[in-house]
Amino acid sequence: MNRPTGRYSDQDFEHYERPRRHTRPRTKERPTYDDAVDGVVVTVDRGRFTLLVDETTVLAVKARPLGRKGVVVGDRVRVVGDVSGVEGALARIVEVQERTTTLRRTADDDDPVERVLVSNADQLVVVTALADPEPRPRLIDRALVAAFDARMRPLLCLTKSDLADPDSLMSTYRSLGVPWVVTRKGGDLSELREQLAGRVSVLVGHSGVGKSTLVNALVPDADREIGHVNVVTGRGRHTSTSAIMLRVPDPGRATWIIDTPGIRSFGLAHVEPQHLIGAFPDLDEMTGPCPRGCTHGEDEPECGLDDAVEAGTADPDRVASFRRLLAARSVSDY
Repeated sequence: MNRPTGRYSDQDFEHYERPRRHTRPRTKERPTYDDAVDGVVVTVDRGRFTLLVDETTVLAVKARPLGRKGVVVGDRVRVVGDVSGVEGALARIVEVQERTTTLRRTADDDDPVERVLVSNADQLVVVTALADPEPRPRLIDRALVAAFDARMRPLLCLTKSDLADPDSLMSTYRSLGVPWVVTRKGGDLSELREQLAGRVSVLVGHSGVGKSTLVNALVPDADREIGHVNVVTGRGRHTSTSAIMLRVPDPGRATWIIDTPGIRSFGLAHVEPQHLIGAFPDLDEMTGPCPRGCTHGEDEPECGLDDAVEAGTADPDRVASFRRLLAARSVSDY
């Protein structure tokens, strides 16, 4: 007679899952999870996932059948078990629904392993200070490449405008058509709020640019720790250690932001030139005459973009800006 092991009860979903090696399953029937409910992952911490299920905060783990499948902030999931949200309750994630977007990066440009940072976001907000610390255009470029590759709307958020004028920095990006907003500490955030309204936006930027200050202003009860810039190195201290998804108070509209830890590298080994130029339809249609294998870079012979610039059908500044983003894939000294 089979005796319970004490690990799982007969009512536990795991009881029917992955059999031990060299054994036959006890039954051919598998759970259908008909009673599973929908949830959204709002933060991840050492194998524990915090979800929102019908406005209730629920703690969950991955079910064993998901194996090595990653679950990240922003994922829409199906959950079984105790979703009451009471202290000590633990649910199980049994399914990760198809993602609409994935923001990826690699640790370095020669690292073949991609890491999904967040999923299902509509917009990537690149937060950079105009001074203290100084802007790092190459890191901005790389973040924009990641946004275009993920088919996410990019937005530049320039902070600390009381310390420097934004015109010199924005002259580099105007030809790309990237929307931008300017903020200052304690200033009006209505323009930024309007750009965020009704979207799920990911905030990225290196430490010390004022990202946590923005989050605390947009979500008053977020209580994100604010760091300071080292006067010697000009670098900020990491204050956020994990990504978190927060609802922005916005009556009548579903507005969310995902705050991410400060970054110092943004590897783009996964980005292909053909995928990148697809984010610029006006330039993409001019690459028809390009020879096979053309990357559309500045040194490519017989590139259709050069012909279009010479013929006056392409904006040379826009072509140069695109090629700067393309070059940012392989220039990592930022």
